[in-house]
Amino acid sequence: MKSSAVYLKGRNVQENQFVKMGAYHTLQVSINDKFTISKAEWDSVNIMLVEQAADPTQQADVAAVIMHEGLAYVFLITSTTTLVRAKIETIIAKKRPGLPVTQHEKGLTRFFDQIMQALERHIRFDIVKCVLVASPGFLREQFFEYLFQTAQKQEKRLFLDNKGKFMLVHASSGHKHALKEILTNPLVMSKMSNTKAAAEVQALEDFYQMLKTDPSRSFYGVKHVEAAMNAMAIETLLISDALFRSRNIEERRRYVALVDAVKESQGTVRIFSSLHISGERKGLYCVLLFLYNCFYHHVLIS
Repeated sequence: MKSSAVYLKGRNVQENQFVKMGAYHTLQVSINDKFTISKAEWDSVNIMLVEQAADPTQQADVAAVIMHEGLAYVFLITSTTTLVRAKIETIIAKKRPGLPVTQHEKGLTRFFDQIMQALERHIRFDIVKCVLVASPGFLREQFFEYLFQTAQKQEKRLFLDNKGKFMLVHASSGHKHALKEILTNPLVMSKMSNTKAAAEVQALEDFYQMLKTDPSRSFYGVKHVEAAMNAMAIETLLISDALFRSRNIEERRRYVALVDAVKESQGTVRIFSSLHISGERKGLYCVLLFLYNCFYHHVLIS
Protein backbone atom coordinates (compact mmCIF):
# COMPACT_ATOMS: atom_id res chain seq x y z
CA MET A 1 0.00 0.00 0.00
CA LYS A 2 1.41 3.37 -0.99
CA SER A 3 -0.25 6.78 -1.41
CA SER A 4 -3.72 5.27 -0.80
CA ALA A 5 -3.26 2.88 -3.72
CA VAL A 6 -2.62 -0.83 -4.20
CA TYR A 7 -0.12 -1.89 -6.90
CA LEU A 8 -0.76 -5.30 -8.47
CA LYS A 9 2.02 -6.88 -10.53
CA GLY A 10 1.66 -9.85 -12.84
CA ARG A 11 1.48 -11.25 -16.37
CA ASN A 12 -1.44 -10.25 -18.59
CA VAL A 13 -3.65 -13.21 -19.56
CA GLN A 14 -6.05 -11.39 -21.89
CA GLU A 15 -4.80 -9.19 -24.72
CA ASN A 16 -6.19 -5.67 -25.00
CA GLN A 17 -5.32 -2.35 -26.66
CA PHE A 18 -3.04 -1.36 -23.79
CA VAL A 19 -1.11 -4.53 -22.88
CA LYS A 20 -0.03 -7.47 -25.03
CA MET A 21 -0.82 -11.06 -24.08
CA GLY A 22 1.82 -12.45 -21.71
CA ALA A 23 3.42 -9.06 -21.04
CA TYR A 24 4.20 -8.10 -17.44
CA HIS A 25 2.17 -5.17 -16.16
CA THR A 26 1.63 -3.20 -12.96
CA LEU A 27 -1.94 -2.17 -12.19
CA GLN A 28 -2.74 0.65 -9.78
CA VAL A 29 -6.00 0.55 -7.82
CA SER A 30 -6.83 3.72 -5.89
CA ILE A 31 -9.60 4.61 -3.46
CA ASN A 32 -13.05 4.69 -5.15
CA ASP A 33 -11.73 2.94 -8.29
CA LYS A 34 -14.13 0.28 -9.56
CA PHE A 35 -12.69 -3.18 -10.11
CA THR A 36 -13.75 -6.81 -10.22
CA ILE A 37 -12.16 -9.69 -8.33
CA SER A 38 -12.78 -13.21 -9.62
CA LYS A 39 -12.14 -16.43 -7.71
CA ALA A 40 -12.98 -19.99 -8.65
CA GLU A 41 -14.33 -20.49 -5.14
CA TRP A 42 -15.37 -18.06 -2.41
CA ASP A 43 -15.31 -19.71 0.99
CA SER A 44 -17.16 -18.42 4.07
CA VAL A 45 -14.09 -16.67 5.51
CA ASN A 46 -13.41 -14.88 2.18
CA ILE A 47 -17.00 -13.64 2.09
CA MET A 48 -16.88 -12.51 5.72
CA LEU A 49 -13.75 -10.42 5.04
CA VAL A 50 -15.29 -8.80 1.94
CA GLU A 51 -18.48 -7.98 3.84
CA GLN A 52 -16.50 -6.42 6.67
CA ALA A 53 -14.56 -4.26 4.21
CA ALA A 54 -17.75 -3.21 2.37
CA ASP A 55 -19.67 -2.33 5.54
CA PRO A 56 -17.59 -0.20 7.93
CA THR A 57 -20.23 -0.57 10.66
CA GLN A 58 -19.04 -4.17 11.05
CA GLN A 59 -15.71 -2.77 12.27
CA ALA A 60 -17.22 -0.27 14.74
CA ASP A 61 -16.79 -1.63 18.24
CA VAL A 62 -17.43 1.77 19.91
CA ALA A 63 -20.67 3.79 19.80
CA ALA A 64 -21.32 7.23 21.25
CA VAL A 65 -24.38 9.31 22.10
CA ILE A 66 -23.74 13.03 22.63
CA MET A 67 -26.63 15.18 23.79
CA HIS A 68 -27.96 18.30 25.35
CA GLU A 69 -31.66 19.02 25.81
CA GLY A 70 -33.35 18.80 22.41
CA LEU A 71 -30.29 17.71 20.39
CA ALA A 72 -28.49 14.36 20.21
CA TYR A 73 -26.14 12.54 17.85
CA VAL A 74 -25.53 8.80 17.64
CA PHE A 75 -22.09 7.81 16.31
CA LEU A 76 -20.34 4.59 15.38
CA ILE A 77 -16.56 4.75 15.71
CA THR A 78 -14.06 2.53 13.91
CA SER A 79 -10.27 2.65 14.06
CA THR A 80 -10.26 4.81 10.91
CA THR A 81 -13.52 6.76 10.75
CA THR A 82 -16.50 8.18 12.64
CA LEU A 83 -20.00 7.61 11.25
CA VAL A 84 -23.02 9.75 12.19
CA ARG A 85 -25.88 7.23 12.31
CA ALA A 86 -28.62 9.50 13.68
CA LYS A 87 -29.36 13.11 14.56
CA ILE A 88 -32.26 13.73 16.94
CA GLU A 89 -33.78 17.20 17.29
CA THR A 90 -36.91 17.96 19.27
CA ILE A 91 -38.40 20.95 21.07
CA ILE A 92 -38.47 20.61 24.85
CA ALA A 93 -40.36 23.20 26.88
CA LYS A 94 -38.07 25.02 29.28
CA LYS A 95 -38.63 24.94 33.00
CA ARG A 96 -40.07 28.36 33.80
CA PRO A 97 -41.97 29.81 36.75
CA GLY A 98 -45.71 29.52 36.17
CA LEU A 99 -45.47 26.78 33.52
CA PRO A 100 -46.42 23.16 34.32
CA VAL A 101 -43.37 20.96 34.93
CA THR A 102 -45.17 18.13 33.12
CA GLN A 103 -44.68 19.85 29.75
CA HIS A 104 -40.91 19.75 30.23
CA GLU A 105 -41.02 16.13 31.40
CA LYS A 106 -43.16 15.05 28.44
CA GLY A 107 -40.75 16.69 26.01
CA LEU A 108 -37.77 15.06 27.71
CA THR A 109 -39.45 11.64 27.64
CA ARG A 110 -40.19 12.03 23.92
CA PHE A 111 -36.54 13.04 23.35
CA PHE A 112 -35.22 10.04 25.30
CA ASP A 113 -37.57 7.69 23.41
CA GLN A 114 -36.19 8.90 20.07
CA ILE A 115 -32.60 8.33 21.23
CA MET A 116 -33.53 4.87 22.49
CA GLN A 117 -35.09 3.98 19.12
CA ALA A 118 -31.96 5.22 17.32
CA LEU A 119 -29.78 2.99 19.51
CA GLU A 120 -31.98 -0.02 18.71
CA ARG A 121 -31.88 0.75 15.00
CA HIS A 122 -28.22 1.57 14.51
CA ILE A 123 -26.12 -0.22 17.15
CA ARG A 124 -25.15 -3.85 16.72
CA PHE A 125 -24.42 -4.95 20.25
CA ASP A 126 -22.86 -8.18 18.97
CA ILE A 127 -20.08 -5.96 17.56
CA VAL A 128 -20.11 -2.84 19.76
CA LYS A 129 -18.18 -3.32 22.99
CA CYS A 130 -18.56 0.17 24.49
CA VAL A 131 -21.33 2.80 24.32
CA LEU A 132 -20.30 6.29 25.45
CA VAL A 133 -23.15 8.52 26.69
CA ALA A 134 -22.05 12.16 27.04
CA SER A 135 -23.74 15.44 27.95
CA PRO A 136 -23.36 18.61 30.00
CA GLY A 137 -24.88 18.56 33.49
CA PHE A 138 -26.82 15.49 34.58
CA LEU A 139 -28.72 14.80 31.35
CA ARG A 140 -26.70 11.64 30.64
CA GLU A 141 -27.61 10.20 34.06
CA GLN A 142 -31.29 11.02 33.46
CA PHE A 143 -31.19 9.30 30.06
CA PHE A 144 -29.33 6.26 31.41
CA GLU A 145 -31.88 5.83 34.21
CA TYR A 146 -34.80 6.25 31.79
CA LEU A 147 -33.27 3.86 29.25
CA PHE A 148 -32.95 0.96 31.67
CA GLN A 149 -36.21 1.60 33.53
CA THR A 150 -38.01 1.49 30.17
CA ALA A 151 -36.02 -1.56 29.06
CA GLN A 152 -37.01 -3.33 32.28
CA LYS A 153 -40.71 -2.51 31.83
CA GLN A 154 -40.73 -3.49 28.15
CA GLU A 155 -38.37 -6.47 28.64
CA LYS A 156 -35.91 -5.20 26.04
CA ARG A 157 -33.12 -7.75 26.41
CA LEU A 158 -31.01 -5.89 23.86
CA PHE A 159 -30.31 -3.19 26.45
CA LEU A 160 -30.59 -5.22 29.65
CA ASP A 161 -28.03 -7.79 28.48
CA ASN A 162 -25.57 -5.05 27.46
CA LYS A 163 -25.88 -2.63 30.37
CA GLY A 164 -22.24 -3.13 31.30
CA LYS A 165 -21.12 -1.69 27.95
CA PHE A 166 -22.46 1.81 28.74
CA MET A 167 -20.10 4.49 30.06
CA LEU A 168 -21.27 7.96 31.18
CA VAL A 169 -18.97 10.87 30.32
CA HIS A 170 -19.08 14.67 30.65
CA ALA A 171 -19.28 16.74 27.46
CA SER A 172 -19.49 20.50 27.08
CA SER A 173 -22.40 20.27 24.61
CA GLY A 174 -24.45 17.94 22.43
CA HIS A 175 -22.90 19.20 19.19
CA LYS A 176 -20.77 16.96 16.96
CA HIS A 177 -17.50 18.70 17.82
CA ALA A 178 -17.86 17.51 21.43
CA LEU A 179 -17.01 13.98 20.26
CA LYS A 180 -13.34 14.89 19.96
CA GLU A 181 -13.46 16.24 23.49
CA ILE A 182 -14.80 13.03 25.01
CA LEU A 183 -12.53 10.74 22.96
CA THR A 184 -9.48 12.49 24.42
CA ASN A 185 -10.77 12.00 27.97
CA PRO A 186 -8.16 9.75 29.70
CA LEU A 187 -10.86 7.52 31.23
CA VAL A 188 -12.51 7.07 27.83
CA MET A 189 -9.17 6.37 26.15
CA SER A 190 -8.45 3.71 28.76
CA LYS A 191 -11.88 2.13 28.24
CA MET A 192 -11.57 2.20 24.44
CA SER A 193 -8.10 0.68 24.50
CA ASN A 194 -9.72 -2.44 25.87
CA THR A 195 -12.63 -2.61 23.44
CA LYS A 196 -10.88 -3.90 20.33
CA ALA A 197 -11.24 -7.66 20.41
CA ALA A 198 -12.05 -7.54 24.14
CA ALA A 199 -14.37 -10.52 23.83
CA GLU A 200 -11.66 -12.44 22.00
CA VAL A 201 -9.10 -11.68 24.70
CA GLN A 202 -11.55 -12.86 27.37
CA ALA A 203 -12.32 -16.00 25.38
CA LEU A 204 -8.63 -16.83 25.18
CA GLU A 205 -8.20 -16.22 28.91
CA ASP A 206 -11.19 -18.49 29.56
CA PHE A 207 -9.52 -21.19 27.44
CA TYR A 208 -6.27 -21.04 29.41
CA GLN A 209 -8.18 -21.09 32.68
CA MET A 210 -10.10 -24.14 31.45
CA LEU A 211 -6.82 -25.76 30.41
CA LYS A 212 -5.64 -25.46 34.03
CA THR A 213 -8.83 -26.51 35.78
CA ASP A 214 -10.52 -28.90 33.33
CA PRO A 215 -8.05 -29.96 30.60
CA SER A 216 -10.40 -32.62 29.23
CA ARG A 217 -12.63 -29.78 27.95
CA SER A 218 -9.87 -27.67 26.35
CA PHE A 219 -8.00 -28.81 23.23
CA TYR A 220 -5.40 -27.18 21.01
CA GLY A 221 -3.65 -28.15 17.80
CA VAL A 222 -5.35 -29.00 14.54
CA LYS A 223 -5.53 -32.80 15.00
CA HIS A 224 -7.09 -32.65 18.44
CA VAL A 225 -9.49 -29.87 17.45
CA GLU A 226 -10.57 -31.80 14.35
CA ALA A 227 -11.16 -34.87 16.51
CA ALA A 228 -13.41 -32.81 18.78
CA MET A 229 -15.19 -31.39 15.74
CA ASN A 230 -15.87 -34.89 14.39
CA ALA A 231 -17.46 -35.72 17.75
CA MET A 232 -19.53 -32.48 17.55
CA ALA A 233 -18.08 -31.59 20.93
CA ILE A 234 -16.90 -28.00 20.28
CA GLU A 235 -18.62 -25.19 22.17
CA THR A 236 -16.17 -22.41 21.19
CA LEU A 237 -13.51 -22.44 18.47
CA LEU A 238 -10.64 -19.96 18.83
CA ILE A 239 -8.56 -19.43 15.69
CA SER A 240 -5.99 -16.87 14.53
CA ASP A 241 -6.68 -15.14 11.20
CA ALA A 242 -3.02 -15.78 10.31
CA LEU A 243 -3.97 -19.40 9.60
CA PHE A 244 -6.24 -18.27 6.75
CA ARG A 245 -3.26 -16.58 5.08
CA SER A 246 -1.23 -19.75 4.73
CA ARG A 247 0.42 -20.16 1.31
CA ASN A 248 -0.78 -23.76 1.34
CA ILE A 249 -4.28 -23.75 -0.19
CA GLU A 250 -5.23 -27.15 1.23
CA GLU A 251 -4.21 -25.98 4.68
CA ARG A 252 -6.42 -22.88 4.35
CA ARG A 253 -9.33 -25.04 3.24
CA ARG A 254 -8.81 -27.27 6.25
CA TYR A 255 -9.20 -24.33 8.64
CA VAL A 256 -12.22 -22.94 6.76
CA ALA A 257 -13.86 -26.38 6.97
CA LEU A 258 -13.33 -26.32 10.74
CA VAL A 259 -14.99 -22.91 11.03
CA ASP A 260 -17.95 -23.98 8.88
CA ALA A 261 -18.43 -27.24 10.77
CA VAL A 262 -18.45 -25.53 14.18
CA LYS A 263 -20.97 -22.93 13.00
CA GLU A 264 -23.21 -25.64 11.52
CA SER A 265 -23.23 -27.43 14.88
CA GLN A 266 -24.33 -24.16 16.58
CA GLY A 267 -20.91 -23.56 18.15
CA THR A 268 -19.26 -20.15 18.59
CA VAL A 269 -16.30 -19.14 16.43
CA ARG A 270 -13.83 -16.45 17.56
CA ILE A 271 -11.37 -15.33 14.87
CA PHE A 272 -8.46 -13.42 16.40
CA SER A 273 -6.64 -10.66 14.56
CA SER A 274 -2.90 -11.38 14.46
CA LEU A 275 -2.38 -7.61 14.86
CA HIS A 276 -4.05 -7.65 18.27
CA ILE A 277 -2.70 -9.07 21.52
CA SER A 278 -5.32 -11.84 21.38
CA GLY A 279 -3.91 -13.01 18.05
CA GLU A 280 -0.24 -13.02 19.00
CA ARG A 281 -0.43 -16.74 19.66
CA LYS A 282 -1.11 -17.78 16.08
CA GLY A 283 -2.88 -21.02 16.90
CA LEU A 284 -6.02 -23.05 17.08
CA TYR A 285 -7.88 -23.81 20.30
CA CYS A 286 -11.32 -24.99 21.39
CA VAL A 287 -13.48 -25.30 24.48
CA LEU A 288 -15.73 -28.37 24.56
CA LEU A 289 -19.39 -28.79 25.40
CA PHE A 290 -18.72 -32.00 27.31
CA LEU A 291 -15.88 -34.16 28.57
CA TYR A 292 -14.10 -35.83 25.69
CA ASN A 293 -10.69 -37.48 25.79
CA CYS A 294 -9.46 -37.70 22.20
CA PHE A 295 -6.45 -39.74 23.31
CA TYR A 296 -8.86 -42.67 23.58
CA HIS A 297 -9.75 -42.08 19.92
CA HIS A 298 -6.23 -42.43 18.53
CA VAL A 299 -7.53 -43.39 15.07
CA LEU A 300 -8.94 -39.89 14.67
CA ILE A 301 -5.73 -38.07 15.49
CA SER A 302 -3.01 -40.40 14.27
